[in-house]
Amino acid sequence: MRRSRIFSSESLGDRARVTLGGDRARYLTRVLRLPVGAEVTLFDGSGPEWPAVITRMGRDRVELALGEAQTPHRDSPLSLRLLQGVSRGERMDYAVQKATELGVHSILPVLTRHGVVRLDGPQAEKKRRHWQDVAVSACEQSGRCRVPDVQRPAALTSVLAGLPQDGPRWRLDPAGKQPLGGDPAPPGQAIITVLIGPEGGFDEAEADAATSAGFAVRSLGPRVLRTETAAAAVMAVLQARWGDLSSGGD
Repeated sequence: MRRSRIFSSESLGDRARVTLGGDRARYLTRVLRLPVGAEVTLFDGSGPEWPAVITRMGRDRVELALGEAQTPHRDSPLSLRLLQGVSRGERMDYAVQKATELGVHSILPVLTRHGVVRLDGPQAEKKRRHWQDVAVSACEQSGRCRVPDVQRPAALTSVLAGLPQDGPRWRLDPAGKQPLGGDPAPPGQAIITVLIGPEGGFDEAEADAATSAGFAVRSLGPRVLRTETAAAAVMAVLQARWGDLSSGGD
């Protein structure tokens, strides 16, 4: 039987004693209904994971004893950065969740002119924390030990201006003439950056800004995909082309 995997926001170490509170403690006690002595797996996002045994349980806290660290190889060697146009509610959650399951390294939510979501100040940070939690849950489920960084949503132009020059850049467009994944393999240390628009797509000025920032247009085929579907499809195509999607697993 597969052990439940739980993320710890605190750094972990071999043979340590750990106390979990909040949602994760309630998940263990009220959802899974695990007893004292049950075995789980903990990870802190740094790379390893630790087998753990529940030693004590309270109403909103669980104490665990950790074993020796293990370092599974479940994170893709392909570095993928996703610039995702912010979409409504569960659509954005889906994009973050599936991109995380499929190995994305970082997610930058971008606000665009045709996007239906408007965020600023505290709302933007609240959304960032929510999407980061979605990514954490996807790592717990998928076996990943490194959690992708979800940045605070920002205007597309400011995100483009702050991108480092560290690899190929592609913008999805159904009218693109060249398919995604048809390029030569990127250098081993390169980070692939893919830009996906929101429900309403990009306006002409945004498309021009992306081109000026070095984004070449690529297509996912003749059909127009929903923005959240495109996020999952991008990760799958690139992982199958140059990553580890074909190396096995469930």
